[in-house]
Amino acid sequence: MNKTIRRASVFTLLLVFALLVRATWVQFYEGQALAEDKDNRRNAIEQYAYPLGNIIVGGDAVTGSAQTKGSDLKYKRTYTDGNLYAAVTGFSSQVFGATQLEGVYQQLLDGTDNRLKNPLDTVTGKRSDPGDVITTIDPDVQKAAYKALGDKKGAAVAMDPKTGRILGVVSTPSYDPSVLSGGDSDAWKKLTKDSEKPMTNRALRQPLPPGSTFKLVVAAAALEDGLYSSVDEKTVSENPYTLPGTTQVLANESKSAPCENASIRVALQYSCNNVFAKMAVDLGQDKVKAMAEKFGFNDESQDVPVRAYTSVYPSDMEKSSTALTGIGQFDVTATPLQMAMVSAAIANGGKLVSPHMVSQISDANGDVLENYDDDTESKEIVSSSTAEQLQSAMQTVVEEGTGTNARISGATVGGKTGTAQHGENNSKTPYAWFTSYAKSDSSDKEVAVAVVVEQSDAARSEVSGNGLAAPVAEAVMRAALAG
Repeated sequence: MNKTIRRASVFTLLLVFALLVRATWVQFYEGQALAEDKDNRRNAIEQYAYPLGNIIVGGDAVTGSAQTKGSDLKYKRTYTDGNLYAAVTGFSSQVFGATQLEGVYQQLLDGTDNRLKNPLDTVTGKRSDPGDVITTIDPDVQKAAYKALGDKKGAAVAMDPKTGRILGVVSTPSYDPSVLSGGDSDAWKKLTKDSEKPMTNRALRQPLPPGSTFKLVVAAAALEDGLYSSVDEKTVSENPYTLPGTTQVLANESKSAPCENASIRVALQYSCNNVFAKMAVDLGQDKVKAMAEKFGFNDESQDVPVRAYTSVYPSDMEKSSTALTGIGQFDVTATPLQMAMVSAAIANGGKLVSPHMVSQISDANGDVLENYDDDTESKEIVSSSTAEQLQSAMQTVVEEGTGTNARISGATVGGKTGTAQHGENNSKTPYAWFTSYAKSDSSDKEVAVAVVVEQSDAARSEVSGNGLAAPVAEAVMRAALAG
């Protein structure tokens, strides 16, 4: 063999070797990345080649799968009462991905979760039958919240204080996830560009200033710290109150309310700003923050199992700003979920059971893969004595104070109203809040609820927690106790 042929042969062998190395690299190292690429159409084809598992509410599926026509994607997601349950299910789209429970449990619902595989499936690589997600949502509670919110922009969360089971999650205005299932780009653009933001889950993922509902946290801090020994001890609270280091006077909603040196009970009853602003300054921001964090503020990993946005209590403030946090203003923000957790802990003797809206996940045969009701944690937020005192004061708010629209015959109800400033110099319509609990007088049923109304057709002068949010909470609590 002459030198030229020998060199050509060696060069050819090197090319073949290089091709083999590259093929091996792609197959064993880059293959997974290519398979998981969001632009890989084969993933969507495989995912929607079979019916998906379902999300269950009250024993019935609120999702389904329907065969498509003229598409390489054989099935698409369908929804029953889509607008009603959108804040729970989210959507599953052939084009736009998946959100909420559809996103969290996507692999379970499409059959690719390893927990669904039997030994033979593991060997053969066969796709398993999909599993189901069984929620804690009570359909009667969900319907009551949705109906009561109506055409208002707002949200409501209801939970069982004793178990942490979330009974209702509603956000309005809502949307029908079905319109996104097939990848309709016009529907997507319409929803994403809608100024009302119907796809925003206001119940879990939109923290807003909680206003006077946050006074419960400040009161809890004062009682636990020993600043005041009971809710009936008079406080040292001048009225009017000037914010420390400023000439700004903090006004109360009612000029005739007996807010000067008022006890915690009276201050909650009349929602006295001077009392809780002064109380926050007397405690200091660190103690208020510590109590807020015990309730769940500043928790960046609040999963229910959908990740809730962080409710915030700020740090490094001037005393004037600390005073404003005492009435739920400045940079304090909270989700309805967070404020429901505050009422739940108080109603449950000071113990907060971790909130969750999925009870179980199961395989296609109904065998339970995980039971979340058994995995809940309970932690003491305040002592039972503090909880009992706050319950009593919250009951006064409903029976004789600013929360009378939440009264329910045959139940003991406690609550706190809130009206939070919105916009520069309070130029926009305030947010109306109500957080509460109810206990049946004839059974062991209990519920904690938080409602926020961002916007309604009410005149600005009529915007209040009692006027707008408390009636929604009353309807939700009534449904929960009756169910």
